[in-house]
Amino acid sequence: MRRPGPLALTCCDPLAAVTNATARIILICSGKGGVGKTTLTANLGIALAQLGQRTVVLDADFGLRNLDLLLGLENRIIYTAQELLAGSCRLEQALVKHKQQPNLALMPAGNPRMLEWLTPEDMRTVANLVAERADYVLIDCPAGVEQGFKNAAAACHEAIVITTPEMSAVRDADRVIGLLNSQGIQPIQLVLNRVRPRMVANQEMMSVADVTDLLALPLLGLVVEDEQVIVSTNRGEPLTLNGNGSPAARAYHNVARRLRGEQVPLHDPTRERRGLRARLLNKLGMAGN
Repeated sequence: MRRPGPLALTCCDPLAAVTNATARIILICSGKGGVGKTTLTANLGIALAQLGQRTVVLDADFGLRNLDLLLGLENRIIYTAQELLAGSCRLEQALVKHKQQPNLALMPAGNPRMLEWLTPEDMRTVANLVAERADYVLIDCPAGVEQGFKNAAAACHEAIVITTPEMSAVRDADRVIGLLNSQGIQPIQLVLNRVRPRMVANQEMMSVADVTDLLALPLLGLVVEDEQVIVSTNRGEPLTLNGNGSPAARAYHNVARRLRGEQVPLHDPTRERRGLRARLLNKLGMAGN
């Protein structure tokens, strides 16, 4: 049975071709792998699309290529960025429309062998092509600082760095920030992921202030540890897709709103934990312990 392909773009399609020189092309990156970069890309893409923004998520992680899985689009891919660059398909054939969110499309990564010949100019070509159909282009960057990172960064105007409050992840994020600064990418904003308020209160995990002081970036979002992220990832249904009210889903929605310039207060649950702990210790006559 032939696999279903991308939906054809029509004159009524939100992602139909429109000259758009103002599309925001945003790199979503991390120094360390496994900190939630692809999960953020998928959920932020859905959240922006729900806000009426024409959004394309571009998978630049050719080695692992998991963005299609998180979006539940793995069985709809026929063409990829590889065929687009080779001229063997049209842009509208390579873009895979999301089944439930018409404002969102995926540009899938090609074969891992693309890493052997892909150049920064190739990435700029793909990003600029999809930008003609979008208000936002989110590029899911491979972890680390090797050639894949350099290719993806070359195509971007701005960046979101995601990290967890672990020393190794923060140190790697700092290295990435230095490289982004050297390339003149601005603004660079921070999303702190998998924060555990109880561990922060017990001084078993770096606090939000610790991380922001070290990285010296404006905080775009704070995502607490949430088991629903794992459930949604396994189902290929991003938390933001169906109005999920979990803490992580709310955080992703707020990131999207702040990215658009809305003044959304940043809630730090770790402060509440520290405040509660201090009050309890004071009542028990143990303040200062």
